Amino acid sequence: MRVASLHRYPVKGLSPESRESFELEPRRYVPGDRLYAIENGPSGFDPAAPRHQPKIKFLMLMRNERLATLRTRYVDETTTLVIEEEGQEVLRADLSAEAGRSSVSAFFEGFMPAELRGPPRVLKAPDGFRFTDSRSGFISLLNLASVAALEERIGAPVDPLRFRANVAMEGLPAWTEFDWIGRSIRIGEEAVVTVTKRIVRCAATEVDPATGARDLDVVRTLQRNWDHADCGIYAEIVRPGRIRPGDAIEVMEPAQAELALA
Repeated sequence: MRVASLHRYPVKGLSPESRESFELEPRRYVPGDRLYAIENGPSGFDPAAPRHQPKIKFLMLMRNERLATLRTRYVDETTTLVIEEEGQEVLRADLSAEAGRSSVSAFFEGFMPAELRGPPRVLKAPDGFRFTDSRSGFISLLNLASVAALEERIGAPVDPLRFRANVAMEGLPAWTEFDWIGRSIRIGEEAVVTVTKRIVRCAATEVDPATGARDLDVVRTLQRNWDHADCGIYAEIVRPGRIRPGDAIEVMEPAQAELALA
């Protein structure tokens, strides 16, 4: 079992970014992941007292598939978001500045006015908080064999990016990852995560991440064939370490995990 690829999503609902490595830290999130969200009308989010909010309060693929037609990238060094539409750069804005966040908000107000419940507003996650779909979503892992099993049943290619996971895994049988709930997993030489829960999927997986077309009924196919709507797992980071594509993944025995975390 090994890491196939790594991705982060700096702005909730916008483009994935492939990464060569992640430096994981205990009780933290994936570096650069879900740092920002775009509020779809007032959400009640208070950065001084951040609390998890339902994803429907933000622009997101489950209801706003047109987001997938944009190509975005985030430059960490300058906190800059770059937005491209139809192959052309349409906006470059510094998200650390109020003026930059306002320009992004204005772009989305013009880009999808019919889908807005109120003025869009870029929100920045305060330290120790991220705009994940789950309160326990510190890092998400996806088994590519499970995606392949789904692809066979659905009768069409299924891009793993539909599931917006941080870590794609290969070399394990389909659905084996569901047996890892409560187990500790070593990734690479040092990092250890504890698997917390299965990821229940929603209509966002219907959207082709390349075109924005709502073309596959992933949730219904899961339910019809496996009596659940789950694909992927969440985990909590419990031991630090750098992970890379190609790193080995090991399910640790309880005594082994206890010794490693001592």
